[in-house]
Amino acid sequence: MYCTYNHDSCRRQVLKSPAFYISRESGGSLVEQIVQAVASRIDDKLLRTGARMPSIRQFADEQGVSRFTVVEAYDRLVAKGYLESRRGAGFFVRERASMLSQPAPVKPQTADTQQMDVVWLVRNMLRQMPPHKMPGSGVLPHDWLDGDLVANGLRAISRLNQNLLLHYGTQQGFLPLRQQLQLKLAELEIAAAPEQILTTSGVTQALDLVAREFTHPGDTIFVDDPAWFLMFGSFAIFGTKVIGIPRLHDGPDVNKLAELAAIHKPKLYITNSVLHNPTSTSLSAAKAFQILKTAEQFNFLVVEDDVYCDLHPGSAVQSATRIATLDQLNRVIYLGGFSKTLAANLRVGFIATSPELAIRLADRKMLSTLTTTEISERVVYKILSEGHYRKHVDRIRVRLDSVRDGICKRIESLGMKVDYRTPAGMFLWTETGTDTNKLTEQALEQGYLLSPGSLFSPNQLPSTRMRINIASMSDPGVWDFLERAMR
Repeated sequence: MYCTYNHDSCRRQVLKSPAFYISRESGGSLVEQIVQAVASRIDDKLLRTGARMPSIRQFADEQGVSRFTVVEAYDRLVAKGYLESRRGAGFFVRERASMLSQPAPVKPQTADTQQMDVVWLVRNMLRQMPPHKMPGSGVLPHDWLDGDLVANGLRAISRLNQNLLLHYGTQQGFLPLRQQLQLKLAELEIAAAPEQILTTSGVTQALDLVAREFTHPGDTIFVDDPAWFLMFGSFAIFGTKVIGIPRLHDGPDVNKLAELAAIHKPKLYITNSVLHNPTSTSLSAAKAFQILKTAEQFNFLVVEDDVYCDLHPGSAVQSATRIATLDQLNRVIYLGGFSKTLAANLRVGFIATSPELAIRLADRKMLSTLTTTEISERVVYKILSEGHYRKHVDRIRVRLDSVRDGICKRIESLGMKVDYRTPAGMFLWTETGTDTNKLTEQALEQGYLLSPGSLFSPNQLPSTRMRINIASMSDPGVWDFLERAMR
């Protein structure tokens, strides 16, 4: 028979029973021991819903601990949903039935039960699958990155004056970081004062801000075809028309760009100039000049997404012309970020543009999200300003170089073809000779995530191509699956 513990004598008996024992030699904190003991009693129904807990003073006296220890333990139990605090009355056991009830089982969705589209791929990429199980992922595996570098930055930030961490950030972003980005852009021969730079929550927000600033429902945006898939869904939400420009080995098909621009009068053309996603190709100087000429002729802006900038070794190895270098941010809006090289979770990106447009975009950012997270921006600033970043990306490039040729040869030995054997970047754009939507469906059943080519085109028609992340091809099971599938 259970007691509801409304009487003090009964309540004291429960808390003093042998099962409730605090050890000062166990190594565990007193607070955590109290939390675990009370929580287990509630889970085991020894403390019923609505039961009043001993007062802080009473609990401290009976258990021989400080009142501060009891206060912290009770606060943690409240945060965990075990207790509730009633002002002037004390702490009571909280109703947990509704919190612990489990929803009806949901059958795992596969390509048979849901449409394989952009949302499908992003949802699966965010499922926290092991990185070596996701050859279709767009980021580097954890063990390719430097967690200590980010952790050290966070620890350094935590030692700052707490007041610096509690207020909003500034509208355009952390000024020292923007000053550091000025130096970074100068190395690319892009002149941009800090007033021309706006920090964003990754390149994703940067694209969203620019698109909302310059387009309205019914307007046209040009993208590469193939291109980064997330744009398609984002732009479709607010009613723009997305048209693909065929991507060749040295940039877009500029004749097609001019032909379609004359017909559709686009507001924006969004392109990767360096290490294009998903082909890892880079723009030639001639194509960069022709893009600018066409943009001026048909009066549209060029949005240059250079998020893979730091994975490129430089022009000595592979041509790497930035359109912004030729244009100097007159008709070009330049985007960059650090999610691919530092940590996706930092969500630090930036926009470089004209001073006037930087102010307008900062106002739009303020109205949508107030400010970006200055804590993350301070971490990135510390890593950049102390010189650690350059060595870090050098190590990533060397490691990518060490596996690229071997993976290309092995892929081709399976009967697939690598469209462009580029000497840099993390992606291979492969021709499989089979419907990669079906291939992706089969892979998901085996616990692997692929990126079918259909998702990289605005029309999202079935495709025999597939993007492969060479950093995520270390699992023998991936190769076993591909060998069986290609056979």
